[in-house]
Amino acid sequence: MKNQEPNTKHLLPSTPVPVPYGAQVLDKGVQFTIFSRHAKRVWLMLFDNPDDAEPSQEYELTPEENRIGDIWHLHVEDAREGQFYAYRMGGSTPRGVANFFDPDQWLLDPYALAVCGWEKWGDIQGLEPGKAPKRGPLFPKGVIVRDDFDWTQDRTPRTPLSESVIYETHLRGFTVHPSSGVRHAGTYRGLIEKIPYLKDLGVTAVELLPIQEFNELEYFLENGPRRNLRNYWGYSTLAFFAPNGRYAQRGVHGQQLREFKEMVVALHQAGIELILDVVFNHTTEGGDGGPTYSFRGIDNSIYYMMEEARPHYKNFSGCGNTVNSNHVVVRNFIMDCLRYWVLHMHVDGFRFDLASVLTRGPDGGLLPNPPIVEQIAEDPALRDTKIIAEAWDAAGTYQVGSFPNERWSEWNGLYRDEMRRFWKGEEGMLGRMATRLTGSSDLYDKDGQAPLKSINFLTCHDGFTLCDLVSYNDKHNEDNAEANRDGENHNHSSNFGEEGPTTDPEIRAMRRRQQKNFIATLFLSQGVPMFPAGDEFSRTQRGNNNAYCQDNETSWVDWSLLKENGELHEFTKRMIAFRKAHPCLRRTKFFVGKQPDETTADIVWIGKNGEPPDWDKDLTLACLINGHHEYTGATEDDESLFIILNADEKPATFTVPVAPDKPWVLALTTEEQDPMWYRKKGTITVDGKSVTVLASAPFRRFWR
Repeated sequence: MKNQEPNTKHLLPSTPVPVPYGAQVLDKGVQFTIFSRHAKRVWLMLFDNPDDAEPSQEYELTPEENRIGDIWHLHVEDAREGQFYAYRMGGSTPRGVANFFDPDQWLLDPYALAVCGWEKWGDIQGLEPGKAPKRGPLFPKGVIVRDDFDWTQDRTPRTPLSESVIYETHLRGFTVHPSSGVRHAGTYRGLIEKIPYLKDLGVTAVELLPIQEFNELEYFLENGPRRNLRNYWGYSTLAFFAPNGRYAQRGVHGQQLREFKEMVVALHQAGIELILDVVFNHTTEGGDGGPTYSFRGIDNSIYYMMEEARPHYKNFSGCGNTVNSNHVVVRNFIMDCLRYWVLHMHVDGFRFDLASVLTRGPDGGLLPNPPIVEQIAEDPALRDTKIIAEAWDAAGTYQVGSFPNERWSEWNGLYRDEMRRFWKGEEGMLGRMATRLTGSSDLYDKDGQAPLKSINFLTCHDGFTLCDLVSYNDKHNEDNAEANRDGENHNHSSNFGEEGPTTDPEIRAMRRRQQKNFIATLFLSQGVPMFPAGDEFSRTQRGNNNAYCQDNETSWVDWSLLKENGELHEFTKRMIAFRKAHPCLRRTKFFVGKQPDETTADIVWIGKNGEPPDWDKDLTLACLINGHHEYTGATEDDESLFIILNADEKPATFTVPVAPDKPWVLALTTEEQDPMWYRKKGTITVDGKSVTVLASAPFRRFWR
């Protein structure tokens, strides 16, 4: 195509001031607005059908008539809802600026609210291996949509963080397995069908892996050893404002917005919040030699961090490029996007993938007060949302406990690792386990912060499932076509004598108990618990700890396991209910222990056999948590809890404190049978590798 086709039209703007970015449907026509600082020429293309090879109309925007500052805008009266659109841009590249202006390259609007292209998940549709479409029927186009959804029946739950239980899942993988029993498998509607299950389980929030439009065919277009695999997880965003069209049941021509919104309303009606996993650290355009879809061809040097000496991408994401998130233009883009998802799509929070990238300046250096991090925390529209950082990046920055803003919660990677090491039976972990159990005060007890900063997890989408954590010593990622080099090598896992599935009854029994130990520990810990879908009924990935590209039964939730492992599912339900019933497990302040001038304490640590804990060698510990409202911060008294965690393989005996009001009762145990409890002697003996909890009426005095 030449720079200007014969059907190109020059059209004067009908409004002197551009409306917000994107394609805005007005009473008469559509207003188009897009940013580019360095482009010299811009063309808007309109299409009647999503697979049109050429536009039906094309308009050239001129700097004299259609540009204010760096904003290009045009009002088209005969444009309509349901049409499709894209841009072309041209211009010279100033010295030292790495821009890729190609007037033949079609470009997707970064503010597109919906994207059409591939109709069906994973469908190649004539694409050539190793070749991304530059233009034509297979290039993704924006959809002109009107935001007219009726939200009058929606009421956001606004669950306090202290009462939250987060359930992480992949939207497609949650229901696409034939065993799911839903009518609309792998879609927003499929998740709606599973809401009764989620409500019965007791979770308060669903955290979805990326649902913003991404290209699952990314590896096919790279033409490498992974060509037959899919970018299943979706951490490679194409369009940040657009919900994934292949997750819609009815089509991708704008229907995805309605189905997503219907899902949000259904979740909220069940009292369940929606948290989105968002990826503002990189895009699907990759590194040097990657495909051009949008940002690269609009203003590459603004949107991405570039090397100064050579026009190459800085790569702090591990995915080829790094979003220049603290450039003012990009900050505005990110804020516009987050506000849109909150104000127009009614989501309740965000988990930020590789959030440490957000703390880097344009040169890649870490900023002490990163503007975008502060802006997200303080933005008025986002004040009621939950904001969660994955506080590290692929370049080695690790900010767990030091992410630079107090409002952000953090995925607590130390909780995961140190709890795993404790239950594996490593010496020297007792004190670290106790610190994690009580909310990680070493990380967060500063500047008035609370245990709720800590998002506690033992497993997530990235790594072993809970079943695999107790079934494999080593990762088994051969199916990822990376020679088993990918994925974490230090999993702190144990197979208990045999790698993978086993028929040995003793090994199977120990694995079941260890899973219960992990689940019990998670819900007995201060902070906010999070766990991935299927862990509650022993979902396995057959030892794959990096199933990012496995769009198959490796990653899909196999619902037949729910019946097979119903006991574990019921135990998980009971643990969630137990946590909800006990404010002393959901504290908003850290424990202080016994004060010098007091005879009472909010928590007391107890070693086995009535001895003080040996923090360096012991594998067993008990704690007494005071349930009196003066200590929990609740309005009413709670039961006091005597919690015993035994990571040793041998039984352990503890002296049970005297309960001044009501006697202790056995609240829960992970043992096959109730532990030996000699009430008259005031001792209890627990099995190796077990968790036991006693409950009593609240009391203020543990001992004098």
